[in-house]
Amino acid sequence: MTETQANTLYSAFTARIDAVLDALEMEGDLPPDTNRANVSVEPPRDPSHGDLSTNAAMVLAKGAATNPRALAEKIVEHLAHDPMIESAEIAGPGFINLRLARQNWIEELAAIAELGADYGKSAMGAGARVNVEYVSANPTGPMHMGHCRGAVVGDALASLLEFAGHEVTREYYVNDAGGQVDTLARSAHLRYREALGDDIGDIPEGLYPGDYLVPVGKAAAEEFGDRFQSLPESEWLPIFRAFAVERMMDLIKSDLAMLGIKHDVFSSEAALQAAKKPEAAEAWLREHDLVYDGVLEAPKGKAPPEDWEPVELPLFRSTRYGDDQDRPIKKSDGKWTYFGADLAYHMQKAESADALIDVWGADHSGTVKRIKAAVAALSEGQGEPIPFDVKLVQMVQLLRGGEPVKMSKRSGNFVTIADMVEEVGKDVVRFSMLTRKPEAQMDFDFAKVVEQSKDNPVFYVQYAHARISSILRKAAAEGITPSADGLDLLGEHDLAVIKQAAQFPREVEAAARSREAHRIAFYLYDLAAEFHALWNMGNDDAEKRFIVAQNPALSAARLFLASQIGQVIRNGLALLGVEAVEEL
Repeated sequence: MTETQANTLYSAFTARIDAVLDALEMEGDLPPDTNRANVSVEPPRDPSHGDLSTNAAMVLAKGAATNPRALAEKIVEHLAHDPMIESAEIAGPGFINLRLARQNWIEELAAIAELGADYGKSAMGAGARVNVEYVSANPTGPMHMGHCRGAVVGDALASLLEFAGHEVTREYYVNDAGGQVDTLARSAHLRYREALGDDIGDIPEGLYPGDYLVPVGKAAAEEFGDRFQSLPESEWLPIFRAFAVERMMDLIKSDLAMLGIKHDVFSSEAALQAAKKPEAAEAWLREHDLVYDGVLEAPKGKAPPEDWEPVELPLFRSTRYGDDQDRPIKKSDGKWTYFGADLAYHMQKAESADALIDVWGADHSGTVKRIKAAVAALSEGQGEPIPFDVKLVQMVQLLRGGEPVKMSKRSGNFVTIADMVEEVGKDVVRFSMLTRKPEAQMDFDFAKVVEQSKDNPVFYVQYAHARISSILRKAAAEGITPSADGLDLLGEHDLAVIKQAAQFPREVEAAARSREAHRIAFYLYDLAAEFHALWNMGNDDAEKRFIVAQNPALSAARLFLASQIGQVIRNGLALLGVEAVEEL
């Protein structure tokens, strides 16, 4: 076991296997300093095979100049003397399946009680600084459904990485330097004139029509009076650009707060450009022959526009990294392309992080390869290439009883996050967004996400915690207190739930390592299923209920068990930003 692993049942048995391998090295059955990097200790796919399985013999046999089963026999011979292992059996070509003594599970339950909210926490990250950038929507309107899934995925991932021992920065990149911000400023000025009494008629084509800009116009009228009512655009555009972006970011932060999301850093694209960061990035790339002046090819697959003509532009050599053509970092008017500005922004982030993670919409998939290549090149210039991962998140289809949802009046053409949270609640929205892998399409049906059934994961997990809370309230009313004194009275059906709970620390590390926060939601559903199954046994057999008449010792032990399962559910939900309910 390394210093960065959590002190869990699984890491403890990894250490036990390591001790056996140390002994085999001393006995000459393994070469000295055998590389054990690929040795794993994990639950078998089929629970009937045992509690743990190791591939040690399979991956080390070649180096030991023997066959896997022969090496497995030597490992099993040593494990047979371990009092915490009930049995060790060789399966197939050389896997070893272990059945653990029940004392392991009793001790794990006690560990959950001792660690409480820290159960599952890991030092795996070793304090490495990870920058997680997510949402980063253009500051041109309220947060809508197109942003919601990525916001939740990014926020849950940041919490997961913190829990696993990383130092995390949650960042939002404010795209406040493009043409869409000028459009926002013009739209806000129109609403400003409206607030001053002008008849603005229909919103002109190309401007933002949503009602969310009405309060921005009123605020501008209060701030500026009629000073900019009749002036030419050149006089008010820069002022309204800054004013509107600030107000939109206040609205965006408010909408995100409804989801329980708060970023640590808001980085401005305009400030980035003012600091000449794109120029610095271009200079470094030119110095390393990664940017050159070349002619951009005409659009492929169709005839170019009549006014198209070849223009020499600074191009990044993205074809070196599998792209079909080199990409411009500047436009013909000298302004930076989105790609060019993005290069400089990632270079800036890399200055204060050990790893970068971006959460993007799936519509950005075409830029992943070249931006990752450019970031690798730029960060290499500062030392070692910085690890950079992009998580792509698919869109969500909104339904109500299977029918597409009508659009929001507030926004003009989309459903806002505020609309969703106000209708079904923050916790339902957040958990629902994590019930499928981010790269998979998903439906969000307003009727189904509040449905009280096993088919609704949000309800199923919350109901498990509410049931536990109900049990404990009932026990308290009857004067029964949870106690670890009689845990030896628990039966095999009770241990099945403990075994599922004991996987939580391992799931945390696996999810953090793979950057997949949704794995925690999947795990919680499985844990809830085990708990509900145990509860249902009591419907048919009174001796398997949590409160057993005339048996206070067993009742106290089962209540202790229920209390710790509730703790694990709370810990998992906290990583997802979801509160555990006491009753439903």
